[in-house]
Amino acid sequence: MVHPGWAQISPGELAKSHSSLEGISNCTQCHTLGDKVSNDKCLACHKEIKSRIAQNKGYHSSKDIKGKSCASCHNDHHGKNFDMIHFNPDQFDHKLSKYELTGAHSKVDCRSCHKSEWIKDAELKKRKGTYLGTGTSCKDCHADVHRGTLSKECTQCHTTEAFEPASKFNHNNVDFTLKGKHKSTDCKACHPIETREGKKFQKFKGIEFQNCSSCHEDAHRNNLGPNCRECHTEESFQSHALLTQFNHSQTPFALKGKHKQVDCAKCHNLNVAATSIFQEKKGIVTSNCKSCHEDVHKGKFGNNCAECHQESSFKTLKNMDNFNHGLTSYPLQGKHIAVDCKACHSEDYTVPVPHNTCASCHKDYHEGQFVRSTGAAVDCAVCHTVNGFKESTYTIAQHALSKFPLTGAHQATPCFACHLKQEKWLFRNLKMNCVDCHENIHKSEIDVKYYPNQTCSACHLTTDWKSSSFDHSKRV
Repeated sequence: MVHPGWAQISPGELAKSHSSLEGISNCTQCHTLGDKVSNDKCLACHKEIKSRIAQNKGYHSSKDIKGKSCASCHNDHHGKNFDMIHFNPDQFDHKLSKYELTGAHSKVDCRSCHKSEWIKDAELKKRKGTYLGTGTSCKDCHADVHRGTLSKECTQCHTTEAFEPASKFNHNNVDFTLKGKHKSTDCKACHPIETREGKKFQKFKGIEFQNCSSCHEDAHRNNLGPNCRECHTEESFQSHALLTQFNHSQTPFALKGKHKQVDCAKCHNLNVAATSIFQEKKGIVTSNCKSCHEDVHKGKFGNNCAECHQESSFKTLKNMDNFNHGLTSYPLQGKHIAVDCKACHSEDYTVPVPHNTCASCHKDYHEGQFVRSTGAAVDCAVCHTVNGFKESTYTIAQHALSKFPLTGAHQATPCFACHLKQEKWLFRNLKMNCVDCHENIHKSEIDVKYYPNQTCSACHLTTDWKSSSFDHSKRV
C-alpha cells in the first residue's frame, strides 16, 4: 500500500529492476541532493557499462550516446512495470555497438547470437534478456571446424558473406604456392575429408609436399630419383620442358664435353612408358663408348675408347702414353717405346703406317750394300735389334755362310778391324787375300811360285801365324 504522502516526496513508483531502492532513505543512492540523477551513481551500480565505456567499447561509448546523461534514456518513477530500456531490435543500428553486422550476420535474428549460454560473465549470465556479454570473435559463436590446427583468426581466410569458400585465403601466402594444373585442382584432392570424433574434418595442416611423390604416384618407380621438378612442370606431367635442367651427374653417367650439348632424345627414346623411360641406357659406364658410337677402329684397339679419346672432341686425343700399342700388329719394344707417336704417325692415327721392314721408317745406313742380286734387301733386323743400331747381332756362324768364313784367330778379330774404313762401314767388294790386310814380310825372299797371288795360306794357318805348314819337299 502506497503511503498517502508519498507523492509529495517521490515523483512515482520505481521500476521493477530498481524496486529494491524504494524508500526515502535510498534516494541518495541515485540522486545527488539538490541536483539531478548522477551518471556516476548510475555507473557505480552498472559496473559492466562503466567498464565498457572506459574501454571505449559498446553502444554506450558510441558517438550517438557518449556525453548524454543516463536518465535521458533510462528515467524512472513511471511505475513498477515501466520499461526503462526503449529498444527496438529490428531498428537498432548495430554499428553503434562497435561491431558492425555484415554479410550473413546482418540477416541473423538477434537472439541467435545473444544467448545466455554464450555469455561468459557469470553475473551477466543471470540477467534475462541482456544483450551484454556476447563475445565478438568467431569462436565465441562458431565451432572451430579446424580443431585448433589453423590460426584462431578466422578472418584471415573467411568473410561474413559465407564460410565456404574461404575467399580471403591465398595459397601463395603459404609454403606451397599453386601453379599450373594445381590451380584448377579441387581442394579435396589434396586436403581430404575424414571423420574425427564422429564429425567430418578436413585436413589443411600437416600435408606433405616436399616431393611430388608425397601426393603423386612415382611412375618411374624411383628409378630416376625423388626430385620430379628437375624434369617436369606443374603445367603438365607429360611436358619435358625442364629436361635440360636435369642433373645428369646424379646418375652413374656424368655428362662432359660434347655430351652436355646433346639433346636427350638423341640418346633416349622419349616415346616409351614412364616405367621404362631413360632406362635403356642404365648401367652403361662412361668408358663404354661403343654402346652408342660406332667403333671406327673395328675392335683393333680394345673397348676402352676413353684411354685415348675425350668428350670434348673425338678428334682431340689425350696423352697417348697410356695407349697399349700391343693391341696393334706392331708392339713397341726397345727404343721404339720412347719415340713420340707423331714421329711415325704424321697423319691421323688411323692412317696405316708401313712397318714390315726397318727401312719402312729408317734410312738405309749401309746405302744398299745388303741388297741382293734379286733386288731384295736384307732387313736390318738380321743384324740389329730395336734396342739400338750400334750393337750387331751378326754371329760367327752367320759369317761362316759368307764368302769369307772366319777361322782361327780371325774369329777373335773385331769387326771394325776389317769393315770400318775411314769411318765408313764397308761390307761389299772387300779384298779377301791375306796381303790385303797383312804385311808380306817375305817379299822377294821367297819365290812367288810357292805362294801364288801372295796367298799366305800356303804356309801359314789362321790359328797361329808362327805355325807353318810349309812342305819343304816341294821346294826345287
